[in-house]
Amino acid sequence: MIFIAESGSTKCDAVFMRPDGKEVARVNTMGFNPYFHTAAFIRKEVARVPEIQRFGKEVSKVFFYGAGCSSPSLNAIVAEGLQEAFPNAEILVDHDLKSCAYATYNGEPNISCILGTGSNSVYFDGKEISEEVPALAYILGDEGSGSYLGKKLLAAYLYKQLPPSIQEDFEQTYTLRRDEIMEHVYARPHANVYLAGFAPFFSKHIKHPYMWEIVFTGFRTFLEIHALCYPNARAVELNFVGSIAYHFKDVLEDAAEHLDLKMGIVVQKPLDGLIAYHFNYLLRSPSTIKMA
Repeated sequence: MIFIAESGSTKCDAVFMRPDGKEVARVNTMGFNPYFHTAAFIRKEVARVPEIQRFGKEVSKVFFYGAGCSSPSLNAIVAEGLQEAFPNAEILVDHDLKSCAYATYNGEPNISCILGTGSNSVYFDGKEISEEVPALAYILGDEGSGSYLGKKLLAAYLYKQLPPSIQEDFEQTYTLRRDEIMEHVYARPHANVYLAGFAPFFSKHIKHPYMWEIVFTGFRTFLEIHALCYPNARAVELNFVGSIAYHFKDVLEDAAEHLDLKMGIVVQKPLDGLIAYHFNYLLRSPSTIKMA
């Protein structure tokens, strides 16, 4: 049996597949990111999942693509955390940028972008994956992401810059104190996930010019940094995965049009595309695709 998992910092979607391509079971867990989670933590959380308890020993190969899985040492943390749950499996851990590229590949070169809790991009020509600029995570980067939007919203709320009606609705919706916000952001773990948790508030008020402008500016900045960095950015399509891209697709299209960029597909959850790519390409022959 084969286990394929796609993990952001917030959620992980995974599936057990038979070698003939028949789906056995789907799994939804919290997201695992080696920047924030130890192998022991991952091992403990994975052990709680009923489907993994049931099928884990039958798995011969694990493909895990995750946020933060960007180096051998970081990947080893996740692999160690998964090993006990899949004792008979070869475990392959790689960057979520690869899953993004695989899931949105349609046979033509494209720029594949992540806009979820965090943000990033790669160029994929079908053979090589190249990353032109690095992702700097939620403090220095993650432009246009859920954590970016949450950070902008909380700052505007605390500075009392939100329009009165939105300020009032925010207070009624969340009933937060300043010291509580500061503690979550600066003292508790997983601040990026906490910040991203406020992104849905934008959906409620996206027709208000103030809120629309925050989202548009975030997307425009993301595209300027993470799309226009590629020399042929305007000659290929931009494909997106992630909840932020999906739920704010209209604003994203406006930002792309503003910069004369071609929008491709937008997928909320890339697992189905990832499954198709593995069975159409990777599992037919050994993979030679590498990050450049």
